[in-house]
Amino acid sequence: MLDMLLAFSALLLLLDSYFFFYASFQHWGLTREVSDRILLNIYKTGVFNHRLTVKGLSLLLLGLSLLGGFGRKSLRATYASCCWLMGIGGVLYFGSTLIPAAEWYMALSLIGYILILVGITRLTRILPSPFRKSDPFGEQQAGFPQERRRLKSVFGVNLPARYTYKMKERDSWINIVNARRGILVLGSPGSGKTRFIIEPVVRQLMEKGMAIFLFDLKYDNLTRQAYNLFLKYKTHYPPGTQFYSINFTDLAKSHRCNLLDPTTLEWLSDAIGASQTILLSMNKIWARQQGEFFVESAVNFLAALIWYLRKYEGGRFCTLPHVIELAQVGYEKLFSVLSTEPEVQVLVTPFIETYKNGTLKMLDGQVAGARIPLGRLASPDVYYVLTGSDLTLNINDPAAPKIFCLGGDVSRQEALAPIISLYIDRLNRLVNRPGKYPCALVCDEFATLRAYSMAETIATARSHNIIPVLAIQDVNQLYTRYSREEADAILNIAGNVLCGQAGGETARWMSERFPKVQKEKTSISTNSSDTSINRTLQWEPMVTPATIANLSSGEFVGVVADDPDVPVDLKAFHAKVRREERVALGNEPLPVVFSPGSEDLSAVIQRASDQVKWDIKRLVDVVMRRMAADDDLRELIIKSRSAEL
Repeated sequence: MLDMLLAFSALLLLLDSYFFFYASFQHWGLTREVSDRILLNIYKTGVFNHRLTVKGLSLLLLGLSLLGGFGRKSLRATYASCCWLMGIGGVLYFGSTLIPAAEWYMALSLIGYILILVGITRLTRILPSPFRKSDPFGEQQAGFPQERRRLKSVFGVNLPARYTYKMKERDSWINIVNARRGILVLGSPGSGKTRFIIEPVVRQLMEKGMAIFLFDLKYDNLTRQAYNLFLKYKTHYPPGTQFYSINFTDLAKSHRCNLLDPTTLEWLSDAIGASQTILLSMNKIWARQQGEFFVESAVNFLAALIWYLRKYEGGRFCTLPHVIELAQVGYEKLFSVLSTEPEVQVLVTPFIETYKNGTLKMLDGQVAGARIPLGRLASPDVYYVLTGSDLTLNINDPAAPKIFCLGGDVSRQEALAPIISLYIDRLNRLVNRPGKYPCALVCDEFATLRAYSMAETIATARSHNIIPVLAIQDVNQLYTRYSREEADAILNIAGNVLCGQAGGETARWMSERFPKVQKEKTSISTNSSDTSINRTLQWEPMVTPATIANLSSGEFVGVVADDPDVPVDLKAFHAKVRREERVALGNEPLPVVFSPGSEDLSAVIQRASDQVKWDIKRLVDVVMRRMAADDDLRELIIKSRSAEL
């Protein structure tokens, strides 16, 4: 039928020329009686009343004949080339009616007819639209439905965002309705972790009146914002709430806090935990060597010093600076003094036996693992800050909640890491208790520290209304501070994970947290005689590592956790976080803590350092005299090797 329609179309075109230029055909001797009778019968239908009528009918039959044509698909065929062919053909085809000469009329009509025929034929060979669109990165199929409602909750945080789905931008909300399950923020430098996530989270939590611990590595950017937020929302807090700030850069604006407050060291295990935090923070590879002889020897040695000072005179000298100075005392006096405390004897006996056996090289290796790292902390400014008692670390005390900001120093990052790690470790153990005031622990650049107790806090503190917020740049950073098992525990235990631009293992790890989605895949197969098109549904990753590696600043992907009271249907998101309008804050500088008196701050700092040294010297002298005067204690005095010989 299609071939018949094409034949009728060509026949009409021929009869058009035969009818309107009959005289020319007669002159050429091409007329016949049979054709004349056929032409006469057709003429009676009125088809030849006008040239455009018969030409249009011929073109219509041509188009109908090509409706069922499915030629082999071509990658080269384009809509533009087809339109040009049909356009030029149409001009020649219909424009020929203005030509009086039969030869030119027939030639132009035939050329126009052929061009139109070729153009329409090529249209049937053009690939379907999915193959014609310029979409090299698959953006037209990218995206997925996301939560557009703002879901509020008591312990929730809401971040406004915009996402793209089906080539259309839409407003959305990143609803962290249960922040107590932990918030983990990842992203390379400049991805927008602090500006788009940390700052809005801190603001919203302080607006809710929650106690805050904030680690500010790049002091004092976040600390100053937190102080001004506290001034704005102070009425949201109970009476007696105070702001505290500790840093090692500007001591005039730093409070003082004893890391080893004896009231917080209740058991020997607390001293061992503090010892591990300090030493493993200063020796990165030790995180992967826990359990080895020299590592455990150094940990036990430092724990013995801490626990002895905790027990001596009720913990009067139980501070980290005093521990550092005590560690430098000679073997004979040090082991003699430590052996006077029964609870410490079990820790120091192996060292004493090693000394008595004369294996001093091994003893030096055991003790040096603690002495050398501790020696790096022996500076007057550290002694000054760590020997004061302006505040305690129980920031969620219902009677006196605190806003506590701990400032770091990028230029002294390695030196201060063990101190800051110990602050966070001790704070975690104090706040993670029932019956406390709701609080949040916000650690920007968490991977610069070693505070494994944070993993325990995320795992167990939800019932105590504690919100842990950790920000790291790359998962490999954690592996330098923690063993792989510890790092994986921190990464996998957080319920809410947000990731900005990142690559490598971080991108792969993050991509695996997303569910897979069904996507339609279309493929073509071309051979010499045919082109086939196949469409299939396949399960593919919702967000690929390549997508994460190419995120813009402020653009995040992630998965949030919901709550039984506030269910979230669409937990996964890929959106650009919209900047919150800056809350009207004052620009108050941080308060000055040190009040100038008759002497300047440097003199006070030096006096504090000298006092620590004098305290330890006096402690050793007093204990040694007491041991010499007591018959039972005299037996515990360790004599030098030369004296024994």
